[in-house]
Amino acid sequence: MALEIERRFLVVGDAWRAHAGHEQHLRQGYLAASADGVTVRMRLRGVDQAWLTLKAAADRQGLIRHEFEYEIPVADAEALWALAPHRLEKTRYSIDWPGGDWVVDCFSGANAPLVLAEVELATADAALQLPSWCGLELTGESRWSNAVLAAESLEGWPLTERQALGLV
Repeated sequence: MALEIERRFLVVGDAWRAHAGHEQHLRQGYLAASADGVTVRMRLRGVDQAWLTLKAAADRQGLIRHEFEYEIPVADAEALWALAPHRLEKTRYSIDWPGGDWVVDCFSGANAPLVLAEVELATADAALQLPSWCGLELTGESRWSNAVLAAESLEGWPLTERQALGLV
C-alpha cells in the first residue's frame, strides 16, 4: 500500500529561492472530497503529463496518508479538469535542502499570495532540520490542504486573518 508521510509549513520571505530548482506549473482539479479526508484529484503538469490520485488519511495527526497515483492521458485530464467542481493552480519548485524531498508551492488565482513548503519523509519520526524560511507548521490542519483550498480559497478568508498570517 502506498503511503505519503509529509509535513507542511507556511513559507516566510523569499530566502527559499536560493535553494529552488526548476519550476513546474500545476493545475489540480478535485473531483470528490469527503469530510474525513478522502480526495480524488487530477493533476496536470504543464501540457505533457497528468495523473489521477486518490488520497485518504492513514493517521489521526494528518502526517501519514494513503496515496494512490496513476498516470493518465493528458486529454483525459483536460476533460476531468473541465468537470472538476473545485480547482487550483500553483507553481511548484523542487528545493535542495537536507532531510527529505522538499518542494515549495506558490499558489495563484484566488489562493495568491500563499506560499507553502512540503517535505516528504521516509518515516514519521524522521529528524528534520527546518530551514529559516519555514514558518507556522500546518501539518494535519485540513483547512490548508489543497483540496480545501480549491473549494474554500484564501480569498474568502477574513481580511484580518489573512493580514495576521502575512498573506495580504
